[in-house]
Amino acid sequence: MSASSSRPSYAALLRVPHARRTFLAAMTGRLSYGLVSLAMMLTTTRATGSYAVAGTVMAVFGAMSVFLSPARAALIDRYGARRALIPMASLYAGLLTLFAVTAWRPGAPVAAIGAVAVAAGACTPPLGPTMRAVWGEMVRDERLLRRAYSLDGVVEEILFVSGPLVVGAVVQLAPPAAAVALSALLVWSGTLAFVSSPVVAGVRPAAARAARGGRRRWGGRGLARPVVVAAGVGLSLGAVDLLVMAFAEQHRHGAGAVAWVLAALSLGSALGGLLNGAVDWRAAPEARLPLLAGALGLTLLGAGLADGLGTLAVAVACAGFFVAPALTTAYLTADAAAPPGFRTRAGAWVNTAVNAGSSVGAAGAGLLVGRLPLGPCFAVSGAAALVAALVYVRNARAPRPDADAGHGADGAWSAVTEGAQLPG
Repeated sequence: MSASSSRPSYAALLRVPHARRTFLAAMTGRLSYGLVSLAMMLTTTRATGSYAVAGTVMAVFGAMSVFLSPARAALIDRYGARRALIPMASLYAGLLTLFAVTAWRPGAPVAAIGAVAVAAGACTPPLGPTMRAVWGEMVRDERLLRRAYSLDGVVEEILFVSGPLVVGAVVQLAPPAAAVALSALLVWSGTLAFVSSPVVAGVRPAAARAARGGRRRWGGRGLARPVVVAAGVGLSLGAVDLLVMAFAEQHRHGAGAVAWVLAALSLGSALGGLLNGAVDWRAAPEARLPLLAGALGLTLLGAGLADGLGTLAVAVACAGFFVAPALTTAYLTADAAAPPGFRTRAGAWVNTAVNAGSSVGAAGAGLLVGRLPLGPCFAVSGAAALVAALVYVRNARAPRPDADAGHGADGAWSAVTEGAQLPG
């Protein structure tokens, strides 16, 4: 199930056997995540008539989804994608459907809406971490794997941008609960198509590989370091969204202006991600990661000097240029540090760190805005990524003697990633 290419490119990646089918199926399911937050918020607001209730429901749904992600990923590593994802996705889709039915009309009981939202959040299938683990099984050429992670991140960015547009189209024709039902259909059908791929079927759970010898069950400091950087990037990004809104309001611009600036952030991230995947870097991912996070922090410091919306959009786009590369490199570094049977969880920890950091960053920015000028607020948001990069560098150390056994694939992966003269 391994593949390599003498001409590693995005086209070569999609020519890997079963890659297009598997990736399309996973992205169909992951489109659900681009719809679900806005759809549930609109549905709850319409059903209860309270923005406060809607905010609380979304907070508990998000918390359950984010913080239990590593536990759900552990089920994938232990039992395999097919055995774990099918019941997980079926339960999650069923709960979303129940949420849509419960909140279809105004006057729905708040307690019932909240209980179903909590249960649904606890069952969210970790399709992103699982797809990245499957990429690692399909592709053993490190340059091609970097392109896989870059493409994965860019397409995911597009899905999260397009998801609210799909919700907007649905609510023109039906109640918001219909968008929640559509989200349920997408995740269920996408997951079933994903696990039916021969590549996914060939990925054996960790228990089946235990006979290869006892290994560390956790990546130790090697995994903790990219998780810290991911959290710092998430803190910065969570703060930026709110700070852009505050900047637009302070300069008397409407909500449309906010959307354009945030679109510039996404565009910069997509371009940076594609370029990062296309370039054959000589530095290893471990060396590039703190540099990318530091560059993100510095550009956000510069964003605090913007004197108009156009200048801010350019600065935010420049910051976005480092977002996808930083996250892609964090996933690569975590994947390299993960011992056998921990790959899905390694990706889930990075994902959880980004999302948790984003939530804390948004809350922190909300506390700072109004107490400090926006320039220092942007500086604080940039400092989060810079501090994370410094922590990463300070805690760097030589790999352990058994580090070359980091993956069950004959140790080849770690040997590649640790070679400074090979592309990262």
